Amino acid sequence: METFSPEAPHSSAASTNGSPAVSSDSPGTATSSSSNAFSATIDGRPSQQHPAPPPSVPAACLACRGKHLKCDGNTPCSRCTSSATECIYVASRRGYKGPRRNAAQNPNKRHASSSPPYSGPTVESCPMMLGHTPVSIPAPSLSAFNPAIVLPEQSPVSYAPTPALNHAGLYRNSFASPLDPNTMAPPNTMALTTSSAIPHVQPPVTTLAERCFDAFYHYFHAAHPFVLPKEYLLRLLKEGNTPGLNVVMAAIRYIGSLFLDAGPAKATYLEEAIRQCYLPTTTKDGFLIQALLLIIIGLDGSCQQEKARELLADCERFAIEIDLNKRQFASLHGHGNPVVEESWRRTWWDLFVCDGMIAGVHRITNFLLFDIQNDVGLPCEEQQYLTGRIPPPAYMEDFDDQLFSGEDREFSSFTYRIAAIRNLGRMMRMPQIMYPGDDTISRIEALLTNWRLHLPEAKRDDLSKNCKLDEMMFQAHFITHACTIMLHQPLSQLDSSPVQAVNSCAPHRPVPSGDNFNAHTRHTITAACEISKMVTQAVPIIQHTHFFTCVVTLSSIVHLSKWALYFIEDEEDLRQQIRLNIGALNKLSKVWKAANTAWGQVKGVAQEIYREKKAHQISPAFWVGFTQEQMISSIQADEGIMSEFNSMLTQVTQAP
Repeated sequence: METFSPEAPHSSAASTNGSPAVSSDSPGTATSSSSNAFSATIDGRPSQQHPAPPPSVPAACLACRGKHLKCDGNTPCSRCTSSATECIYVASRRGYKGPRRNAAQNPNKRHASSSPPYSGPTVESCPMMLGHTPVSIPAPSLSAFNPAIVLPEQSPVSYAPTPALNHAGLYRNSFASPLDPNTMAPPNTMALTTSSAIPHVQPPVTTLAERCFDAFYHYFHAAHPFVLPKEYLLRLLKEGNTPGLNVVMAAIRYIGSLFLDAGPAKATYLEEAIRQCYLPTTTKDGFLIQALLLIIIGLDGSCQQEKARELLADCERFAIEIDLNKRQFASLHGHGNPVVEESWRRTWWDLFVCDGMIAGVHRITNFLLFDIQNDVGLPCEEQQYLTGRIPPPAYMEDFDDQLFSGEDREFSSFTYRIAAIRNLGRMMRMPQIMYPGDDTISRIEALLTNWRLHLPEAKRDDLSKNCKLDEMMFQAHFITHACTIMLHQPLSQLDSSPVQAVNSCAPHRPVPSGDNFNAHTRHTITAACEISKMVTQAVPIIQHTHFFTCVVTLSSIVHLSKWALYFIEDEEDLRQQIRLNIGALNKLSKVWKAANTAWGQVKGVAQEIYREKKAHQISPAFWVGFTQEQMISSIQADEGIMSEFNSMLTQVTQAP
């Protein structure tokens, strides 16, 4: 479909393109024009001679019409002349029934039932229209959108310019504006006329690939912010001189499809992304590492951990081969663009963090990258990355020496996320803890406590300076809480045998039970409660990293182990913690299959614990040493917690 510009030259034949002719006669000339009409010829035949009829008045002026008085039709009329009032005529449409059938034979002939011609100012006479002429363009054709559709030739469309509007949205003309009898629209507005109907053209529909791209940046990018910001990525795509982006775009489509109702396209996008990563023509560069890392995260959250581990091994090997862990990689491959250089630094560190989280939550791999030497610059703050205001990077030695160097330097939230996962790596490298008083426990606890103590005031919670969720600090905090549970749970007195079926994220770790809560039990329960509190953040939970699923599952194991005890004093608190975890897993399961599996296992364990407790409560020996109040409270606690599971199960079943 052609476009047009008001400055373009226009055809002088615009008035013959089916647009109705607009008369410039005023109401005061109606008498002479009507008398001439009776002496003219009709259909080429002379009319019969008859005495001239008395002059007719096509309409009364507004003043006479308002007073219901007879008007003589002159301009001005005699009544307005005598009363010295303004005489204004507006065309009346009383009795108008549309054009007669023979109008097509003689379109210039007027009939008694038709409205009088428009007598207001024309384009030439209106000061606001000086220099403007009607614009003619061809009518749009569907064949321009779909070559398979062939339409008959259309007459050009005539547009008349639109007069200016005042602040109230009304026309600024000082003259009366009767309705055009053919268009029922005020004169001089943009009138659209054509000899045949214009086909309805639907607006362009967004493709699934485009929606996946938008979903990636809306739901996922903030949780793993190593791919270029959206605006910068689109700019590189438009320039077209970065072929490595094709493999990244394939991975982006796959991740975005997980958040949409994409149907079979999810599997198609996954296959295409993996295929492009392993094409012989695909270059081993930073873009390949980004694409593989995205696929690894998607597979891990979709319960395809084995395939994810295979790709993770390749991704780590490729990253080391191209020297992604070296300081100079960013400057050598950034092409002088600070945002691209920052993206390369973030790619290494996000691979480092994901390697640690996969090793920590699944306990199968051993955090390979923790032992790889690197001197990559630390990432900047998220807002700086998104806006392109990239400061000179700091380095890990600056972070480690900040207490002793005396420098008052701020580090990004991403940096504290790196420090948290580094503590996990140190804990995994410690020798196996053999007894509760082992010195290894003290050393690891010192690492976790120092991380908390030395957080700047702005990093002590999960909110940024503008009171929005800081996803990097959110992940840093739950990594630290998970480390606390992993450290203290084996030495606690929370029997884990009732929850051994909850193994969707990690294998079961047997923990013996005890009669009294020791310090390790308190550390474990406190960390589990802190994780449950993180569910309450005012942000859609599916926008968190999928690794939060396994952290919530770890917290649920602690809560269920506590519930399996004979007597619960803080039943209401425990009930709320379990409810939060159930709700979180339920929401995450809408996107991540791993959360759906964890939810099913947690629900099954809860039902099993409930059945066992009910069986024990039947025996009178079970209640020996309990008061009647304690017995009633324990039974009510069990019933209340189980009702939470049943209600959540009903909601999941009824969900569309």
